Amino acid sequence: MSDQLENAAEGSDDDFELSQIELDAINRAIDADDGPALDALLGPVHAADIADLIEQLTPPRRRMFLALYSGEIDGEILTEIDESIREEVIEHLPREVLAEAVREMDSDDVVDLIEDMEAPEQQAILAALDEPDRAAVEQSLAYPEYSAGRLMQSEVVTAPEHWTVGEAIDFLRQEDWLPDQFYHVILVDPRRHPVGYVTLGKLLASRRHIALRDITEDSFRTISTRQDEGDVAHVFNKYHLISAPVVDDDDRLVGVITIDDAMAVLDEEHEEDILRLAGVGDDSAISDTVMETARQRVPWLAANIFTALLSASVIALFEGAIAKLVALAVLMPIVASMGGNAGTQTLTVAVRGLATKSLTRTNRIHVVRREMTVGLLNGAIFGVVMGGVTYLWFHDPKLSLVIGMSMIVNLFVAALGGILVPLTLEKAGADPALASGTFVTTLTDIVGFFTFLGLASVVLM
Repeated sequence: MSDQLENAAEGSDDDFELSQIELDAINRAIDADDGPALDALLGPVHAADIADLIEQLTPPRRRMFLALYSGEIDGEILTEIDESIREEVIEHLPREVLAEAVREMDSDDVVDLIEDMEAPEQQAILAALDEPDRAAVEQSLAYPEYSAGRLMQSEVVTAPEHWTVGEAIDFLRQEDWLPDQFYHVILVDPRRHPVGYVTLGKLLASRRHIALRDITEDSFRTISTRQDEGDVAHVFNKYHLISAPVVDDDDRLVGVITIDDAMAVLDEEHEEDILRLAGVGDDSAISDTVMETARQRVPWLAANIFTALLSASVIALFEGAIAKLVALAVLMPIVASMGGNAGTQTLTVAVRGLATKSLTRTNRIHVVRREMTVGLLNGAIFGVVMGGVTYLWFHDPKLSLVIGMSMIVNLFVAALGGILVPLTLEKAGADPALASGTFVTTLTDIVGFFTFLGLASVVLM
């Protein structure tokens, strides 16, 4: 029996995941080529857990699973599967199963499913949709990538602004096209301009004669189809929105964005920032092959070679001093390492602040000053500490003074670079998470080596 799923679940006591007993039973059904048993085991399992199960399988075993279970793959499961393997799953689904799954999906989920596919694959899926649904998906695909128009769903519940609660409830009860989940009834004027919205809770709690315009929410905001999806997610997070209407260039209602989609964007952006800060590319995934993973990391490692050569060239300038005093070779990595760590701390805070828009034009000066002060304070603290350690180690007060002063300078520069580098890149239109780490690390290495070895050459030689 394969142990892929066993390893994935080992040590997990999470009640919201498949238990080891369930995974063992699923493994046995796959190994026995027993489709009915697999269907029975996964029948009560949530779509998100089935998607996790599919993601954890190796490609050969995933194909075995899909061959047995493909008839049960629906739109909800497809939307939960990670994008890195979704196309592989789609390739192994029978066309009729895929068509049925797509017909069950909201328009925004269909857009997310096919936007990165080649034209022939897109057309095959679009052909499975009814004419109105196909038109809605094609309209969303016409908007720029990463825009609100791509993120929205076209299925939106509206009511004329002059309706009462009773008229709205009667309308909702008699319509069978309504989305499976929605949170607001959006009020529109005769030209289909959204003018407010009413939560379902307030709708059900109000008497029938109450006018809808009298129970609208203060949180009402509209979003342009061309708004960047990152800004949309920020608006949802800042104003605690559940859903928001999307309008075209003429302010006419064309769709709605819900909180689950906005939070998915936030999650994706945070994941991208973490991966970019680590220099492993923004599309790395656990399911990637060895070659895919290596290809993503090689460019960053190659860039680090050049930055390392710059640091090495600084060390080479003081080759004579190092040869005369071996202690310098022992201590200089400490200065560079402390600077690198301090720079990374500041850099992480800065990139996060830019991503969440909490680091703004109004508070940047304050934050820069704070980081400079913190750098000086930490430099002084660890300068004294390392000065004492160096004296106990080498019994040389001048060497202790050199490393103490170097620590102050490098931690100050690290803090300053950690905040100014991402701010400069952001102002230049570059992604701060993408290149800041390399710049800051190189800066702290060069300054650390140059300061320590330069002071040592002046004071000790």
